[in-house]
Amino acid sequence: MKKYTLKRVLTSFFTLLVILLVLFILMQLMPGSPFNDEKLNDDQRAALYVKYGLDQPVVVQFANYAKNMLKGDLGVSYNISKNTPISQMIQTRLPISIGIGGLAVTIGAIVGLLLGLLAALKHNTIWDSLATIISVIGVSVPSYVFALGLSYSLGFRLQWFPMLYKANNAGMSSVLPSIALSMFTMASIARFTRSEMLEVLGSDYMLLAESKGISGSALIFRHALRNALIPIITVLAPLIVDLMTGSLVVEKIFAIPGVGSLLVNAIQSNDYNVVIALSFIYSAMYIVIMLVVDILYGVIDPRIRLAKKGD
Repeated sequence: MKKYTLKRVLTSFFTLLVILLVLFILMQLMPGSPFNDEKLNDDQRAALYVKYGLDQPVVVQFANYAKNMLKGDLGVSYNISKNTPISQMIQTRLPISIGIGGLAVTIGAIVGLLLGLLAALKHNTIWDSLATIISVIGVSVPSYVFALGLSYSLGFRLQWFPMLYKANNAGMSSVLPSIALSMFTMASIARFTRSEMLEVLGSDYMLLAESKGISGSALIFRHALRNALIPIITVLAPLIVDLMTGSLVVEKIFAIPGVGSLLVNAIQSNDYNVVIALSFIYSAMYIVIMLVVDILYGVIDPRIRLAKKGD
């Protein structure tokens, strides 16, 4: 298991280096300049290039860029908040997006898993049809529609939760956006859980387990669900990153000061450093999540790491 994990970690590290190279190349190819202020003359603009090291050879720029990024030095903002460290700009926003996204993932995964199990165990019954209808609605309807409906009904009409995000009441303010964001995850997990469980329940080894006298929750959770988890985790992994990095529309509806609005502002103002920093954070989070998922594969199904060992 240690060799399997080490191999996955090294692969993830080199993948991150490739992503850094791609981000750097994209930054070089971006049109325009971060210093587009009409008040700046050519000499002032040249001085800014020298100040931020943009006048150096491309190879030197990439070496400094990769070294700083891997150390956690994301650079400074050029336009949004001049000379302010990007890490300082993000540190107040990212935890909010991660908190709301984490709650959305938790709600979506738990409810989706329960719905999928219910639909599989009550196959071809009213419960199966109800779970399927809920899943179709969750996949088909955009999260911002749920956000508007929840804001109006539970926020405005019933006044159970704040309609807008309040820093002094972050817990209650996070409920409605988290539920809105969780709907797609819940529906996706429910659909995959149902289909995988139906396949597993009809397999030969489940009949063998039943013939040995295994039944009830032991049969469902120790044998059926465990064998259905790998496809479910595969689906859940990218959804985790998407939700934890924030949803721009939902953030706008609830006035959440997350990373989504910061990214849009950075793109509109050609603040390349902020755009690249957020892209790097997103990529790093995705790689870490996929690394954890890859390791979980080996824990859930030992055949996977044995197969890798034999390669």
